[in-house]
Amino acid sequence: MSPQSAAAPAGHTEAVGRTPAARPPAVGIAFADTDALPGLPATLRSKARTLRDAVRSRCADLARIESPTGESARLNALAEELGAGYAATGARVRRVPNEAGDHLVLDWPGRDESLAPLLVVGHHDTVWPVGTLADWPVEERDGALSGPGVLDMKAGLALVEGAFALLADLGQRPHRPVRLVVVADEELGSPDGRKLVERQLAGAAAVLGLEPPHPDGSLKTARRGSSRVRLTVTGREAHAGNDAALGISAVDELVDQLLLVRGLVNQPGTELNAGRITGGTRANVVAGRAEAELGLRFSTPEAQRRTLDNLAHLTALRPGAKVRAEVLSSRPTWPVRPANPLLRHVRSLAAALGQNLDGAPAGGAGDTNIAGARGLPTLDGLGAVGAGPHARHEHIRTDQLAPRIALLAALLAVPLPRLRERT
Repeated sequence: MSPQSAAAPAGHTEAVGRTPAARPPAVGIAFADTDALPGLPATLRSKARTLRDAVRSRCADLARIESPTGESARLNALAEELGAGYAATGARVRRVPNEAGDHLVLDWPGRDESLAPLLVVGHHDTVWPVGTLADWPVEERDGALSGPGVLDMKAGLALVEGAFALLADLGQRPHRPVRLVVVADEELGSPDGRKLVERQLAGAAAVLGLEPPHPDGSLKTARRGSSRVRLTVTGREAHAGNDAALGISAVDELVDQLLLVRGLVNQPGTELNAGRITGGTRANVVAGRAEAELGLRFSTPEAQRRTLDNLAHLTALRPGAKVRAEVLSSRPTWPVRPANPLLRHVRSLAAALGQNLDGAPAGGAGDTNIAGARGLPTLDGLGAVGAGPHARHEHIRTDQLAPRIALLAALLAVPLPRLRERT
């Protein structure tokens, strides 16, 4: 993605070399300390505007490469495309093989290689099945770019590429090493990708997520925990007319178990969504097997532990039936932390760039839960501003691309303050 390929919008006359006195105040950050980039805020704003159209096109192109979770060939094709784009900005690219689709690990060298790396996490799988583009093409209308996966999270992947392209155009590197991990199974709870993310946490200075922000652009400072549980019931098949009494209906047992589960999780801090139910073979056969996939969300670690323990001890209501609860994936609760020096730092960068930015807890879960739950300095929601993830009105606001590119570039270029107390 070449910055020279995108012309600056007409009507903008902001000078790149504006003096420090003209900058908006930034709490806790002295931009003059970044001697290699004098007049940093004005420079980043100007360069980000020149990159906006290229990033918008890149986002649309990525969204046109359909990449549903589990479609390994399609995910690997997208991983190849992403790797080439990041390599062009100076990244060292590594593919991590996975049967359901390869993960990516990208490394950019920093100006000070002795510093702990900044870890950025993202994903290239989506919830949309192959063929969705046939009746929902990627298109832009009235300042909104819509399409399957455009917000969650093809735009975030394009934005971070644009931020590195911006620094490369200035002849600069990030202040410290940066590692980007892009997993292929996030929409399933990262059953394999979680292990890859966890391996990067020990040495990370801070963790940033490329998920979309709140609809107003606010960052995500905490997330509920989540677990995906498969409830399997085994019964006994029999002819539904002649020998119904000899059968044990797994479907009937599952229905009753779901009512029971609903009561078990009807407690503060826990939400349940029965997302998928299957069972039986024919109307004239007593069902011998039935399954439900449950999505659970938790406001506290205690609620998560209590609910999963209750599910693990479910017993059949019908003699001869068997019930089993299997945790398919799980993310810990990332609790709210009143002292948040990383958010203060990002807010000060945003203020210097002329942006008004804040943060708030989020209802959804993501791979940043893993870092946030461990108490690491963590922020999510640094992807594109928009609305409708996992819905047919999914879109990004194209007028917010340039501000996000500038903010990401500033996060990469400016030294981090002390984020954790020395021990």
